[in-house]
Amino acid sequence: MKIRICEDPACADTEVVVRCRQLDDTALSLLARLRVYDAKLTGERDGATYILAAADVLYADTADKKTFLYTADAVYETPLRLYELEEQLAARDFVRAGKSVLLNFAHVAALRPDFGGRMRVTMSNGEVVVASRQYVPALKAKLGL
Repeated sequence: MKIRICEDPACADTEVVVRCRQLDDTALSLLARLRVYDAKLTGERDGATYILAAADVLYADTADKKTFLYTADAVYETPLRLYELEEQLAARDFVRAGKSVLLNFAHVAALRPDFGGRMRVTMSNGEVVVASRQYVPALKAKLGL
């Protein structure tokens, strides 16, 4: 794969062009990763609503019928349900890791087996999220195992 960057001061917006012989899994994966940078989510914190780039969200979880978005430095409440987030981010690098957890796979730093078939997932900020055994096969598939 060749990567070429052309700087143009007259360019108003960044444009990414993917040229390939055939739209295969590699090209589709690359496109999914690029799309995550374009996705926006809203989150509320301290009475203010923030617009978040989906790429900055490490994971989302639910507690007490509320859904939260976790970034490297803050936690935001979102009005969306977890299944709505999952649908919105389905084409991106997010994967379900439990009934109440959705992970941004781009921020996964390490995976470690845990008791009962579960998996401990260490995120890029050092936080550990436990993936339930029902969703471990999806994580392994994402790794190509």
